[in-house]
Amino acid sequence: MENRNVDEIKIELNILNSLIGSRNIKEDFVNILNRYPDTLKAIPILLAKREDEIYCQDEKGGYLYKFNSDVLNGEDCLYNDYCYFMEKTGLFDLLENHLIHNLVDYVTGVETGLDSNGRKNRGGHLMEDLVEKYIQEAGFVKDINYYKEMYIADIEEKWGIDLSALSNQGKAAKRFDFVIKTNNQIYGIETNFYTGGGSKLNETARSYKMLSQEADTIEGFTFVWFTDGIGWKSAKGNLRETFDVMDTIYSIDDMENGIMKSVFK
Repeated sequence: MENRNVDEIKIELNILNSLIGSRNIKEDFVNILNRYPDTLKAIPILLAKREDEIYCQDEKGGYLYKFNSDVLNGEDCLYNDYCYFMEKTGLFDLLENHLIHNLVDYVTGVETGLDSNGRKNRGGHLMEDLVEKYIQEAGFVKDINYYKEMYIADIEEKWGIDLSALSNQGKAAKRFDFVIKTNNQIYGIETNFYTGGGSKLNETARSYKMLSQEADTIEGFTFVWFTDGIGWKSAKGNLRETFDVMDTIYSIDDMENGIMKSVFK
């Protein structure tokens, strides 16, 4: 999608501009969908997604959101679903608190980022937020016994453990999404969520398989991987290979069923 395609949704984006700074954003959003249902098609690109369907999963389960005006049909429950989507993805916050000033300019910038592969998939960030929520519910406290975005060198310095097997003898600056420290163990945690297939999934599975095998050689350290998403259906062979050698791969369903408290001891 290039700028010419931004032009194709410019009217819808300008209508959605009326939500910027709204003091009653849910009601205003529903009113817009009622009067201008075509605005729905402009939502995915706000999340740097070019698909017209987005599969989302959180602690309430999974749901496939379709972004075309035909799905609405005046059903109140669907309006509530899309409000929930806007809230949980942070789009309401972006608009309500003036973090975006003009959606046409914003989407033009998103498009530039997408075309240069310069933008991280927001789904990964949402998965990080979900994992952190369950870490906290398991009783861990940030910067006390769990830490975000921690490099191997920082882990080594803080707890006096040798992780050179993970860093190619200090040559690679590996960073974990989260680190949990218990009385008995240090856990390095990676998180990701894939809505689509591709070579990236196979590379990730192979990389984490190797990382897990290297971590197994280090006493007092465990590598844990939380991953999910419909994208894995196209790469289940590689995921299975990793699963065969790594005991600590978990999904959103595992988190919902209390895996955090049984893993981190």
